[in-house]
Amino acid sequence: MIKPHGSDTLNPLYVEDDAKRAALIKEAEGLPSIVISSAAAGNAVMLGSGYFNPLTGFMNKADAMAVAKDMHMANGFFWPTPVLNMVEDASAVKDAKRIALLDPNVEGNPVIAIQDVEAIEEYTDDEMSTMTESIFRTLDMEHPGVNAFNTVGKIGISGPIQVLNYSYFDKEFPETFRTAVQIRDEIGKLGWETVVAFQTRNPMHRAHEGLTKMAMEAVNADGAVIHMLLGKLKKGDIPADVRDAAIRKMVELYFKPNTCLITGYGFDMLYAGPKEAVLHAVFRQNMGCTHLIVGRDHAGVGDYYGGFDAQTIFDDITKDDLLIDIYRGDHTAYSKKLGKVVMMGSVKDHTKDDWVFLSGTKVREMLAAGQDLPPEFARPEVAKILMEYYQSEAAK
Repeated sequence: MIKPHGSDTLNPLYVEDDAKRAALIKEAEGLPSIVISSAAAGNAVMLGSGYFNPLTGFMNKADAMAVAKDMHMANGFFWPTPVLNMVEDASAVKDAKRIALLDPNVEGNPVIAIQDVEAIEEYTDDEMSTMTESIFRTLDMEHPGVNAFNTVGKIGISGPIQVLNYSYFDKEFPETFRTAVQIRDEIGKLGWETVVAFQTRNPMHRAHEGLTKMAMEAVNADGAVIHMLLGKLKKGDIPADVRDAAIRKMVELYFKPNTCLITGYGFDMLYAGPKEAVLHAVFRQNMGCTHLIVGRDHAGVGDYYGGFDAQTIFDDITKDDLLIDIYRGDHTAYSKKLGKVVMMGSVKDHTKDDWVFLSGTKVREMLAAGQDLPPEFARPEVAKILMEYYQSEAAK
């Protein structure tokens, strides 16, 4: 099985020992505390889960700026995006050496982690702009990732953390949320050696299903991990529970038995396109996958990125940086001529009318109106789940 990024074994930051965790929770009651952002809470969950191996906590300014600039920390270690705990006001923890981090996404703001404070540093407007442009390739506040990154504060609290829970993810998604440790263990039990990861924040239509199967066949994979984001999305994206149900139904009916693991991870979407694709590669390596599918406009939003920018960014990433391989997918669609889903670039004798295309807007309109989607576009059992969701939304 592929090694984790930067170490021989995973080093998750979640405190497994019940007695030690209980003692830390008790200790937290007497520590200075601060409610962190949803993004920072997601970072804590990813650190706790082993996905962000081998990081030990939140980055300081020198590492964050270096990572934003050229995807390497100040010591030269490869990492694609800053992992930060940014706040608007750090006065509640000023001069503290050890603090309790409170979860903004769970009622009552329970302690999600304890942090040893190494530095509290304020970022200038120029530094925030430099990081923003490097990560997102734009400063446009209409970009959901740019907006989220620039509205949580400019004060960074850096230092190692001990993670005490997985926020709401393991409770709201008990059948789906899995740590990198759990996925790596499951892959090992199944005896899989070559494993493809498919990243999604959306339900899987026929094109996604086809792309996953093409990748599995191309690399002779033993199995695939369909790995869905369970955190916060932009307005209009389909909620995780609906997406989960749709994906499970598709896999149950249209994939060979025992060839897919359906799992999810606790993180808010960045919509950072190419840089987020590289982050996806890092934590898929950590969970044991040998290949990541990177398709058209991977992790993109709007028209901020070129269709294949998330693939070409890997041209300059070597095996010294990452061990995982990238399966580069073209735009996939159902061909009426061939009667199946294919990569559009692989066939030359097709016109526009030979493909089954539906825009996202059109799909939502049809489902809300109770109209069946073409079976060439979406499996009917999947479309039914989505239709029930959109009709319930329309009725509100």
